Amino acid sequence: MKKFKRFAWLFLLLLPLLIVSGCGKSASSSKTVKVGIMGTDEKIWNPIKTKLAKQGINIKLVTFTDYNQPNAALSNHEVDLNSFQHRYFMNTWNKAHKTHIVALANTYLAPLRLYSKKIKNVSDIKKGDQITIPNDATNEGRALHLLESAGLIKVNDKVALPTPKNITQNKLNLKITPMDAAQTPRSLSDATAAVINNEFAASAKLNAKTALAREKVNKASKPYINIIAANKSDKNNATFKKIIKAYQTEATKKNIEKAYDGLSIPAWNLKLK
Repeated sequence: MKKFKRFAWLFLLLLPLLIVSGCGKSASSSKTVKVGIMGTDEKIWNPIKTKLAKQGINIKLVTFTDYNQPNAALSNHEVDLNSFQHRYFMNTWNKAHKTHIVALANTYLAPLRLYSKKIKNVSDIKKGDQITIPNDATNEGRALHLLESAGLIKVNDKVALPTPKNITQNKLNLKITPMDAAQTPRSLSDATAAVINNEFAASAKLNAKTALAREKVNKASKPYINIIAANKSDKNNATFKKIIKAYQTEATKKNIEKAYDGLSIPAWNLKLK
């Protein structure tokens, strides 16, 4: 009986330690993953965030306002993943900054569009009009190709991603002005037209149906499919694979189409011709 009482007292003394230990184990099983995004993508990620919380994965969204920030944050381990760029942008960034960022999964394709608040058709563009375009290397080249396909200019066809210096024909003597992509919607108050990325068009509540022209969607669009990216050292991270699985669902597909009002195309099963 005395031995039993001693054991009982010992158990009561150790019980608080066992409880604390158990709680600590439970807390550590919840993994926090910081994901860098552009602000407009919150609508896409919030339902995924809720879904993953039930699996013990806590997604913390870190929003950025321009394209220069998310990859720097990823390389500096300020975020664990980012979801804002296409492959061409990532490859260009890696080359310029000697970083090792890799694509883990496709998200959506966001064709560039030419918008205006002053005219309704490309044919209304007059001699000497100003057209603004994004100034980052990849989207600048895409924008010039869009203007070429709209019949406004011609560029050197030997250059994959041209700059204004590679314009070979500009019959209307258009003033093509590169600027930070985030500022292109604001430029519509002064410029005749602007080539605008989808996330900034969505933020500015621009209607895709009123766009003067849209970038073609075909096999050449493959490098411009947006991705979820990580540092190369994390390419086989098991938690990241669960995040990708939660993203690439029919529910997310519908959410992308709704959030961007048809501007962006879900791309993990997209077949390009």
